[in-house]
Amino acid sequence: MSELIITENIIDEFRRYMRLEEKSENTIEKYMRDIKVFCKCIGNQAVTKELTIEYKEKLLSDGYAISSVNSVIASLNSFFVFAGCEYLKVKAVKEQRQIFCPENKELTRQEYTRLLKAAESKGNNRLNLILQTICGTGIRVSELKFITVEAVKKGEALVFCKGKRRPVFLVKKLQKKLFRYAAEHKIHSGCIFITRTGKPVSRTNIWRDMKNLCKDADVNPDKVFPHNLRHLFARVFYSIEKDIAKLADILGHSSINTTRIYIISTGTEHRRRMENMHLVI
Repeated sequence: MSELIITENIIDEFRRYMRLEEKSENTIEKYMRDIKVFCKCIGNQAVTKELTIEYKEKLLSDGYAISSVNSVIASLNSFFVFAGCEYLKVKAVKEQRQIFCPENKELTRQEYTRLLKAAESKGNNRLNLILQTICGTGIRVSELKFITVEAVKKGEALVFCKGKRRPVFLVKKLQKKLFRYAAEHKIHSGCIFITRTGKPVSRTNIWRDMKNLCKDADVNPDKVFPHNLRHLFARVFYSIEKDIAKLADILGHSSINTTRIYIISTGTEHRRRMENMHLVI
């Protein structure tokens, strides 16, 4: 078995490899960040399986969520395989599937509506429409760049993400709003949500602007981030259609198990259903 000492050179090679594998830039940066934090923790010593297991246990003892720890493990294991040191791979932490979502994490339809009104009252029409576009289509915030004038004319955006291409339909009401916005801002082609310099709006700016709505909307900031709008879309769609396979296709998920996470009910709903069972006489 070859010894592995992590250097800047091998990290850069791994970055190039992931680009050749057509990983998204967000995925690449996430893997890089996980590897560099691991390196900082172990110092310049050679990597051993014992060290990696200790690191996993440290993350758990530091209070990291199991899903976060497993995400780090996935990054490290991919790197070890690339480096030809598969023997260093460690097992993910086993976790029972979550059966309901904590109320303090789930954005409700009422809270979503209040966020829209807060954006409108602040005169931030772009943010208001971004929220409606994400929540009305179920797209990722990184996929907003595919909402173009041309897509709006067709009523359908062709989204390319994570090596997959999928159509995203735009309902007529959203089409009209996007058309009006584009006309008012003299956007005749290409991406609709752009900055003054013509570049697509960054996810960082959207995240920050959403957080700035929380006080006026009276919504817990922990609930307010772009991906929670995607979750709200998924829950509403599933409540109507009850078709998890179709929902997985719409969201661009490769696995239905990922989609399940999006549609779990809150603890309040779970408790109400138990009460309605009337099994305690």
